[in-house]
Amino acid sequence: MSNSLNLGLIGVGRIGRMHAEHLAHRIPKANLIAVADVIEEAAQEVARRLRVPTAVQDYRRLLEDPAIEAVVICSATHTHAQIIQEAAAAGKHIFCEKPIDHDLAKIDQALDAVARAGVKLQIGFNRRFDANYARVRQAIADGEIGAPHLMHIISRDPAPPPLSYIQVSGGIFLDMTIHDFDMARFLMGCEATEVYTAAGVLVDPQIGQAGDLDTALITLKFENGAMGVIDNSRQAVYGYDQRVEVLGSKGSVATANNYPNTAVVSTAGQVRRDPPLYFFLERYIDSYVAEMNAFVEAVLQDRPTPVNGRDGRIPVIMGLAARRSYDENRPVRLAEIAPL
Repeated sequence: MSNSLNLGLIGVGRIGRMHAEHLAHRIPKANLIAVADVIEEAAQEVARRLRVPTAVQDYRRLLEDPAIEAVVICSATHTHAQIIQEAAAAGKHIFCEKPIDHDLAKIDQALDAVARAGVKLQIGFNRRFDANYARVRQAIADGEIGAPHLMHIISRDPAPPPLSYIQVSGGIFLDMTIHDFDMARFLMGCEATEVYTAAGVLVDPQIGQAGDLDTALITLKFENGAMGVIDNSRQAVYGYDQRVEVLGSKGSVATANNYPNTAVVSTAGQVRRDPPLYFFLERYIDSYVAEMNAFVEAVLQDRPTPVNGRDGRIPVIMGLAARRSYDENRPVRLAEIAPL
C-alpha cells in the first residue's frame, strides 16, 4: 500500500481553489501534482501559489498522465458526467463535486463507466463529515432517541447567488436543497419515498423571472414511517442558518448554528451575540478537509468511498420530484421519477 496519492485537480473556481489548498497543505497523504482549468492563467496562478508542478488548460492532459492516480473534479456541473466517464476510462479514481449532472440518463452513463472501469468514485456531499451532523446520525443509529418520528432540517443562505448562477444551476432543489436531501437520507438511515413541495418567490422577483424559486418547504415521507421537513430560503439576513432537529420515541437530538465565537454581550437593554458564520466555506471548512481525507484514505486502503455514486444519484431524483411536486401541486413518489 502506497503512503501517498498523486492527484490532479480539474477546475480552479471557488470550490476548486479550496480543495487545491487542502490537498496541498491539509491532507498529509495527498500529493497534488497538477491542476487544470479552461482559464489557463487561473490554473497557473493556483499552481504558483501552492507550488503545484503542472498547470494546464486541457484537463485531458491530466487523464493522460500515468503519474496521476486520482482526479478531483470541480469544473462546471454540465461537464461532470463527461469527465467522470473519461477519467474512469483512463483508470483514474474520482472525487467529483455535486451534482453529477441534472440529467439522470447522463448520471447513469457516468456511473456505468465507473463500474466498468472498477475505479472508486466519491461525490462531494461534505456535510456528512460535519461533526454536528455526524453526532445527530450517531444518536439515531445508536438508538439514543429511539425510533425517529420527525426530522426538521433548516438550511438558509445569507443572500441569493448571482442571477448568472441561478440561470445554469438547475434550480433551488438541485443546487441548494440537494445537500439537504442527502442529509435527510444520511441522518434517517433510509430512503425517502414521497416528496411534497410548497414554494414561492419571496426574496427577489428576478429569481422567479429566471424560472426558479427562492423559498421552500419540502415534506418527506420515509421508508421507516418517519416524516421530515426541509426549510429553505435563499436569504436569511442574519447569516448562514444551518440547523437540524430529530424527534424520536425516546427523546430528541438537535444542533445549533456555528458562531465565530462564544461571547454573549449583556447590557441593561439587551442580551446579544455575533451572527452565525456567514457562508458555507466558513461554516463547513473542516468538513471539506475531512471528506477529502476520507477519499484519499479510501483509495490508498482500497476500501469503499463513504459517499458513492448512488448517494450522488438519489438526491437528484429527490430534487426532480420536489420540482414536479411544486409544478403539479401534489405529493410525488420518488418512484415516479426513477427507480432508486
